[in-house]
Amino acid sequence: MDRVAALAALNRRLLEAYSRRTTETLRMALPLRLALPHLEPFLALNVAKEVRKDALLIRRAGMALAAGAPPGAEVAAQLLAAAREVDREFLARIGGLPLRIEIQYPRIEPLRLRRIELALDTAYRILGAWRRGRRLRNVFPAGDLEHRLRTVLELYAQETQALSHSVQLPALLAPLRERIAQRLLAVMSAAARSLAREIAAAVGENRGQSPISS
Repeated sequence: MDRVAALAALNRRLLEAYSRRTTETLRMALPLRLALPHLEPFLALNVAKEVRKDALLIRRAGMALAAGAPPGAEVAAQLLAAAREVDREFLARIGGLPLRIEIQYPRIEPLRLRRIELALDTAYRILGAWRRGRRLRNVFPAGDLEHRLRTVLELYAQETQALSHSVQLPALLAPLRERIAQRLLAVMSAAARSLAREIAAAVGENRGQSPISS
């Protein structure tokens, strides 16, 4: 079994479920419902971008495991640099959308680096557990996996909020830009908490099904 590919696929499902839950909640609240036609294309492309970055991260975790040494600061720095290349491709793809993305790296990269470091260590531990045939609930202390997942997703939410300021809105909604950005962060943070809690509970109960199918 290709454990790296399996973990990357699970991560993709996690991020897609996260984005889907966020969008469903946004549809229920004004002014977010009015802004959603402008936010939704951005959110969809953004999650695809993060899936690519995480696939690179998981691959590097697998390489570190094969080498017999946990991934350190050098690997995290390399992944941070690789993320900029994914960003460049992302910016090229959104050329036809009403977006004017200007990525403020001094603001965003500290968040990214924290997320990379935590996600890299988590992926390394998960892949190591799978290789040894151990259950994840026996690898992560009580509450640790939930905390890790919630933190990684909340850091993603903070970065998404920072990027959302670049979305062009109709003149009527433009004065509400900061309110919309703050509400987006609140919605994504709430989704992060619930999703992390559900996944950790499923791991603890060792259920066969995944909670990230909806």
